[in-house]
Amino acid sequence: MNGKSILLVVGGGIAACKIPALIRLLQKAGASVQCVLTHAGAEFVTPLALGALSRAPVRTGLFDLDDEAAMGHIQLSRAADLIVVAPATADLMAKMATGQASDLASTVLLATDKPVLIAPAMNVRMWQHPATRRNLATLLADGVHVVGPDEGEMACGEFGPGRMAEPEAIRDAAHRLLGADGPLSGRHVLVTSGPTHEPIDPVRYIANRSSGRQGAAIAAALAKLGARVSYITGPVAIADPAGVDVIRVQTAREMLAAVEAALPADAAVFAAAVADWRVDKAAACKIKKGKDGAPALAFAENPDILATIAALPAQRRPRLVVGFAAETDNVLANARTKRAAKGCDWLVANDVSGDVMGGASNQVTVLDDAGEDAWPEMSKTGVAERLAARIAEALGPA
Repeated sequence: MNGKSILLVVGGGIAACKIPALIRLLQKAGASVQCVLTHAGAEFVTPLALGALSRAPVRTGLFDLDDEAAMGHIQLSRAADLIVVAPATADLMAKMATGQASDLASTVLLATDKPVLIAPAMNVRMWQHPATRRNLATLLADGVHVVGPDEGEMACGEFGPGRMAEPEAIRDAAHRLLGADGPLSGRHVLVTSGPTHEPIDPVRYIANRSSGRQGAAIAAALAKLGARVSYITGPVAIADPAGVDVIRVQTAREMLAAVEAALPADAAVFAAAVADWRVDKAAACKIKKGKDGAPALAFAENPDILATIAALPAQRRPRLVVGFAAETDNVLANARTKRAAKGCDWLVANDVSGDVMGGASNQVTVLDDAGEDAWPEMSKTGVAERLAARIAEALGPA
């Protein structure tokens, strides 16, 4: 990030207390930092503190006579190489998604022609609210980059996703956006990962043993090569890869909707272990154990995400569609059949009869038009890096 300029928009949340540490990290990485502090943000951190650390004037108001005489908000929005919004509150995300320009921060964000990275931070209920999910989908479709949020205990005492990503993760994401000069620079790749949870009733669900480790490793490897990565993940217990746009889903239908919203993409890697079936009509209340024994559940088939995307018209279909086949027997025979049925360009087959889904290593065979390429057993990170390099070679320079 040497010589790069970052405009840091500080929103109003308790996570603003971490911004001084973020400024230090960005400066140590070689970037210069200037801050725009919202009125709500000033309730948590002062202009004096941010100005002293950034060694630059802190802007707080849209109607500053001296600055706005020369259209200062336009200058701010265009002079930086990257705009980072941290913490990105629900209010700031809503303003960005709807194109509001009601204060200096939202006006700068509306006027910019530079990349924007947001680090969301809010109560778990706010993060999971349908309005925030819609706003996030809009921002991702507009090309905004996202880091976090993390899952954990919050200042309000609740636990779940909504904690702002740590300053180190925000720095790493900014570094990738500013210094991405790898073979996938300028490319957008979509990655699905993890299991899906299909509800039976409010407390039970159908799922599988996928840990999401392979999909997360693939997303991280693609980002390291310079790609903009939309990482769509089901419920997992692992940390999000740094430098990717994270979209969390629960069910197969939610995952398909997120994939379609993230298009267009140059490539799509479908590593998620999507449930083939769901309960046709999930119970609204917890199913009680009764004298008549186990309840009878009627199932409905979930959408086939891989086949749906592979069958899209050429102008909307990713140029390269990569599927995964997790098999327990007749691995290659089943993989050949699956590739033909799904219509994907490559299929990555692996035997999951052992501890592959929860383990740290994998052994895969890549099937494509040229034949079958069997790789030796290696770490999931090794598989991801080799697959990412293969994707970069197939796509070529942007």
